[in-house]
Amino acid sequence: MININEVIETNQMIEKENLDVRTVTLGISLLDCISDNVETLCEKVYSKITDTACNLVPVCREIEREFAIPIVNKRISVTPAGLIGAAACRSIDDWVLLAKTLDRAADTVGVNFLGGFSALPAKGMTQAESLLIKSVPKALACTEHVCASVNLASTKTGINMDAVKLMGQVIKQTARETAHRDSIGCAKLVVFCNAPDDNPFMAGAFHGVSEADSVINVGVSGPGVINHAIQSVKGRDFGTLCDTVKNTAFKVTRLGQLVAMEASSRLGVPYGIVDLSLAPTPAVGDSIAEILESMGLEKTGAPGTTAALALLNDQVKKGGIMASSYVGGLSGAFIPVSEDHGMIDAVNCGALSIEKLEAMTCVCSVGLDMIAIPGDTPASSISGIIADEMAIGMINQKTTAVRIIPAYGKKTGDTVQFGGLLGSAPVMKVSNFSCEDFIARGGRIPAPVHSFKN
Repeated sequence: MININEVIETNQMIEKENLDVRTVTLGISLLDCISDNVETLCEKVYSKITDTACNLVPVCREIEREFAIPIVNKRISVTPAGLIGAAACRSIDDWVLLAKTLDRAADTVGVNFLGGFSALPAKGMTQAESLLIKSVPKALACTEHVCASVNLASTKTGINMDAVKLMGQVIKQTARETAHRDSIGCAKLVVFCNAPDDNPFMAGAFHGVSEADSVINVGVSGPGVINHAIQSVKGRDFGTLCDTVKNTAFKVTRLGQLVAMEASSRLGVPYGIVDLSLAPTPAVGDSIAEILESMGLEKTGAPGTTAALALLNDQVKKGGIMASSYVGGLSGAFIPVSEDHGMIDAVNCGALSIEKLEAMTCVCSVGLDMIAIPGDTPASSISGIIADEMAIGMINQKTTAVRIIPAYGKKTGDTVQFGGLLGSAPVMKVSNFSCEDFIARGGRIPAPVHSFKN
């Protein structure tokens, strides 16, 4: 049970240390909307989403008022579009029509984002999935709320290099289609290895086929709370540091469980998972980089950074799973550049490079996130960066991802501005050496030997 003392302590964290519920996400199954006619499909999808989610935003606002807990985003995740649209969407325009329908439904119920314009070609790619992926640039350019994701690899299946090659081209095209807004379309597009199907965080959220008809997932974020706690044990040994992070993560996760239980009860929807992911914001005091620096690093990117991040990620998860029986998603620490002023400072002073960030993704929650690169970066180089991350995830049996923005018309050292939670980002240098012949091989990189478990 959650008692009043925990609520009081949590409210102090909210007032002084930037603690918030980052998102309440309502997952909705659209499997019963499948049709072989695109107009019928869109009608069913719109009705299902608006009927199921009509009370989501009002209920979240009630909880905010009653508990004085800020809920920053109200979101929806749906069954991957590649599954529900395959029979009806026979052209790129059909897929764009479906994306517009999802956007209209999201606007009607008042949510910030809707995730699930997604394909899952980890081993092979169907004709329908190919068309969906090729529709992404246009779909993201003509919608506001829709987020897209593609799972390109897994530990069990290997890496679909044909899809990796295609995604490099699609990301470039998405950047061009939204060039007038600093290529913001790419901020709503993520590629995965080992994508979880219970992830409430955008842009990679979708409602998995193993889920109930609808479910409430809550994502909690508290970098400021963790940082404040770490500063209180400055100079102490690693055992004390670990206990401090773990105990603080426990308290933060209890907040997520409280909100999840309340939202579940009031909406009459099953409670799914709490995702305790330390997701930063552009606000000062809400930074993963600052946490690492409070541990003793002069700047994020210095020697020891990967070890510090590994400690943080592990202790956050340990504290979370003690606080709730249903911790899931991508729980741990996110390291997006654009959303973290400490990361931006580290890039600008030369302490942090893409190569160091790639090393950090071996131990973080997800991967290379919200990284701006020069707009003239070749599609093959983007595919190479994706392939590297897919390999890290595949070999290490973890979720990895890439959300990268080749900012159209920008060069290394420039800045892109997205606003809101997406913040701004310095354009980072990418190696000038080519991997085009490697990417052009096509086919599939096989699963590693340790994947053969039964």
